[in-house]
Amino acid sequence: MIQKKHRIQFPKNHNFDLAQDESYFYLKETGGPARKIHFHDYHEIYRIQGLYEQLFYDRLKCSSPRKVASILQSTMDQSRRNLSELRVLDLGAGNGMMGEELKKQGISRLVGVDIINEAYEAMIRDRPDVYDAYYVNDFTNLDSDKEEEISSWRLDCMTVVAALGFGDIPPKAFINAFNIIEKTGWVAFNIKETFMDQSDKTGFSRLIRELIFSEYLHIYHIERYQHRLSTEGLPLYYYAVAGLKNNDVPLDFLAEKSLL
Repeated sequence: MIQKKHRIQFPKNHNFDLAQDESYFYLKETGGPARKIHFHDYHEIYRIQGLYEQLFYDRLKCSSPRKVASILQSTMDQSRRNLSELRVLDLGAGNGMMGEELKKQGISRLVGVDIINEAYEAMIRDRPDVYDAYYVNDFTNLDSDKEEEISSWRLDCMTVVAALGFGDIPPKAFINAFNIIEKTGWVAFNIKETFMDQSDKTGFSRLIRELIFSEYLHIYHIERYQHRLSTEGLPLYYYAVAGLKNNDVPLDFLAEKSLL
């Protein structure tokens, strides 16, 4: 099916002090004024078929699903495991871009999770054959029945792409998902490079630093790479991280680190 090309315009007067999660663009639609949409207004973006892909992948050259999938493959090679045998929880799955990348690798089982219905609806519209199951749930407040249902998939890997550090996935949601995958499961995610800096005191930044140096996660691969371009055409760098889960993280770990 031929995708409609959307008329996307970035701000002409660049504000270099604008935070990444405050970036926006204008969508010009036939017969109406240009509509201002922030990059993190996923409710709006997912409703319009092809807009997410055109904005982030065609215009801004996002490479993160491919990069995170590749470091997961590298990690499996190091551990002499077969990537296709993994049963993956794709947290913050959105419209299925990461799931599609994993599906190319022949992943055994793939379960998507997101917090907004628009993500699920976009996935059903655009990539209905990618996931074995897809849940719309708030992982900061996951009821026991739903947790048991998701756990029944016996997931042994979690991926998270471009959804960490801006409030999209809170620390508690990340840890609850981390604890759903089996002990000695695998984890692969990406995070903005500045979130690894000690000067960044935000909750998720501190969580990732604490987790990397904790007994709960053994790092196999960490790599700095170009996540995408900014609206000014400048490279935005992230870290891709993959490792082995050694044990569940108790919630008092978050309390001790003042991350709840």
